[in-house]
Amino acid sequence: MKNGMIECSVCHSKLVSPTTKSVSRAYDRHKNRVSSKQRFLNVVLVVGDCMLVGLQPILVYMSKVDGRFKFSPISVNFLTELAKVLFAIVMLLFQARHQKVGEKPLLSMSTFLQAARNNALLAVPAFLYAINNYLKFIMQLYFNPATVKMLSNLKVLVIAVLLKIIMRRRFSIIQWEALALLLIGISVNQLRSLPEGTTALGLPVATGAYIYTLIFVTVPSFASVYNEYALKSQYDTSIYLQNLFLYGYGAMFNFLGILVTAIIKGPESFDILQGHSKATMLLIFNNAAQGILSSFFFKYADTILKKYSSTVATIFTGIASAALFGHKLTMNFMLGISIVFISMHQFFSPLSKVKDEPQNGMLELREVEENHRSKDSFINMTAGANEEASHRVGSDERQPFLPT
Repeated sequence: MKNGMIECSVCHSKLVSPTTKSVSRAYDRHKNRVSSKQRFLNVVLVVGDCMLVGLQPILVYMSKVDGRFKFSPISVNFLTELAKVLFAIVMLLFQARHQKVGEKPLLSMSTFLQAARNNALLAVPAFLYAINNYLKFIMQLYFNPATVKMLSNLKVLVIAVLLKIIMRRRFSIIQWEALALLLIGISVNQLRSLPEGTTALGLPVATGAYIYTLIFVTVPSFASVYNEYALKSQYDTSIYLQNLFLYGYGAMFNFLGILVTAIIKGPESFDILQGHSKATMLLIFNNAAQGILSSFFFKYADTILKKYSSTVATIFTGIASAALFGHKLTMNFMLGISIVFISMHQFFSPLSKVKDEPQNGMLELREVEENHRSKDSFINMTAGANEEASHRVGSDERQPFLPT
């Protein structure tokens, strides 16, 4: 790249270098042009995520005995990662058997090593997810299942800020207002979230709850944004191969946690199956399915849609916890849910879409015209960011690429 221009290595045509703002605009236009197949995929992802995420706090609550866990939460996370690794391997074998002639073999050692190098960034979200999965169990000791789901919705605002800073994602004023409504809805439900017999300030239980809540919100938010970046940066790599690396890293981090626990508490704690029941087995299956589904969200949809779909699961969690465990659906909860749904409708409303800024890059327009005045052809841009640059030149100047 030189003087803000990119030169094609084949035909030596020069194009305006895409900026982070143009990448963000390209993503906005991509969302507006999604096909019916993509919309169907989004619906399937949202419905599946609502069921799995809504069921997860219920299963965690069912796994407690006398208010405590008889098993090690790290062992559940380790077994979950192993289940996801097994699923990724099976799907890789299935995908490899149905490859077309001439395609690069998925199971070759060169392909595996190259993909491992290109996807080394997945170790970061894997480590953060290992911390977050442990915190899910700790949060259940302070809050009931419905409140845990409502607190997890705080991640939406943190994720939006991280997307704005890291990935230059653009949100309209209406969408920011929708996120503010989401916080209000969560606050309304949170008014009576602490266990009975405690006060909001001055007690160790409350202090620990606030600290865990802060970590519970920030750590997985950064992990989700970074995971989306890592998966989409290697878009051509098979998602099952990427999942194999992500879950492999996760299994290693959780196994290290088991080793540290065994060193601190003694060798008897190394038994990863100790204290497990049918409820924990269902929990492991649910967590594995939820993690697999999340990877499709991050690669083929986006993190905001993932978190909002998890928000929908709140009503399922509340109703199920009331039916199974006798937790009361208070007026605060009902009002909070209502505000959350209004926030969702406002965020995804057509009126909240980001509008493109006026095109004023006249200097870049002249540079492109001068560089292409002597050319017989111009590359027909189909990729998102470069489409933004070519749009400044004008659609009437686009010509199909002619081989020289």
